[in-house]
Amino acid sequence: MDREQVTEFLGQVPLLQCLPGSSIRRIAEAVQVKHYEPGDYVAREGEPVDGLCIILDGQAEVSAPANTEEANRPDYVLNKYDYFGYGTNSSVHQVNVIAVTKLSCFVLPSQYGHLLQTKTIWNAEETPESHSLMEQILHLEKLEVDIFRGFTLPEAPTFNQVFGGQLIGQALAAASKTVDCLKLVHSLHAIFLIAGDNNMPIIYQVHRERDGTSFATRKVEAKQKGLVMFTLIVSFQVIILKVV
Repeated sequence: MDREQVTEFLGQVPLLQCLPGSSIRRIAEAVQVKHYEPGDYVAREGEPVDGLCIILDGQAEVSAPANTEEANRPDYVLNKYDYFGYGTNSSVHQVNVIAVTKLSCFVLPSQYGHLLQTKTIWNAEETPESHSLMEQILHLEKLEVDIFRGFTLPEAPTFNQVFGGQLIGQALAAASKTVDCLKLVHSLHAIFLIAGDNNMPIIYQVHRERDGTSFATRKVEAKQKGLVMFTLIVSFQVIILKVV
């Protein structure tokens, strides 16, 4: 795979989609490819974690620690785009990961782990404070994969309720962080349901309605007090620029 293909693949990994494009491109330069035969250990319980491992092709089986009771052993299978070795609470693997089929993985060595913890969704080298007010409003806090939190800043436009343009912009920012960086906004449809409270954070839940080669569709629900106040349906398309 060439660098562009690696970048496109990494852009499909849910863990990485919330990162700015600059981080994904740097990760694409740092990852290494490793291959395994069926039955090979990809990771052994108790051995050091050497970095983030992302399944490129094939299947691997995860087995629980040896001291886990048989009835509680949560064995399961990892497939393409699945990953392990990220967010561990210790420096050693807690489970065995064994190749079920011929297996290929991308491995991001531990020394590049800082690329997974960028400070903004816009650029890996910048901080939100260096951006314009509009960019600060669109900056969201990631709570979980596909779940983000936004705020109404004191300087933001208000009309005794959350400004509709803010809801559209923040929901679109949330949706854009769940598709690969090569897909750009194609169309959107917004539905305003109830007024929003300026003094409360807004939770944005992204639903992955469709992922195709050229198009992707997302549904975003904005919530306060457990109620859906706004819904955005947005489609993304791969844009190929031709130089004449």
